[in-house]
Amino acid sequence: MFEKINSKVVAVDIATAGGVVARAGGMLFYTGDVSFAPHEIPGGAGMGGGGLVRMAGRMMAGEHQRTMLAQGSGSVHYGFAGLEVQVVHVQPGAVLQVEASRLLAYTAGLQTSVVSVASSGGGGGGGLMGALRGAASGALTGQGMFTTQLSGQGSAVLLAHGGFLELQVGGPNPVVVDPQAFIASYGNVHTDLKAAVSWRDAVGRGAGEAMQLQCAGQGLVYVQASEEKL
Repeated sequence: MFEKINSKVVAVDIATAGGVVARAGGMLFYTGDVSFAPHEIPGGAGMGGGGLVRMAGRMMAGEHQRTMLAQGSGSVHYGFAGLEVQVVHVQPGAVLQVEASRLLAYTAGLQTSVVSVASSGGGGGGGLMGALRGAASGALTGQGMFTTQLSGQGSAVLLAHGGFLELQVGGPNPVVVDPQAFIASYGNVHTDLKAAVSWRDAVGRGAGEAMQLQCAGQGLVYVQASEEKL
């Protein structure tokens, strides 16, 4: 549904898409009869603790992004800060998990929630303490560890610094990613945040070599060609 105009801009017909949710400031221009209203992503699925977990995680990992819902009839062009864009088509049975700051827009029909990427493979633990550990890990690496999860059928647009790498996940060995370069995973991918060195050695370094994100299962992982935080 999103048409890639160039490497940094997408366009979408709002009526055909059934509405579009995008990060505030992502709309470049539009034609037609389009209205915009504030929108909030639901969250907390599978984390326990509900709003308390989400609040703690977002406060520690800086994960909050304001979003706007576009409805009506017309064409809207989206882009943000001159960053590269990538369109991902979400199919039923597959899940897209993308860090909030790297999600530009998605069709409104997709189901959304906020989950902890640090614990989706069991590494971060459950409940409030697991969420706090995930947030602390995000603060240490400079990368938020609470992601937006999208499922159903529709399309989403990702953002990257320096371009995208698309890595296939599958087989006996996981794909190990620098958390600062991680953008999203798609399919049936489980993530687990691991300390590659001791916490004492890692404090103050904030590098992906200290913390590593292991991705296993079946699907794709999107990585940016930079460690720049968006």
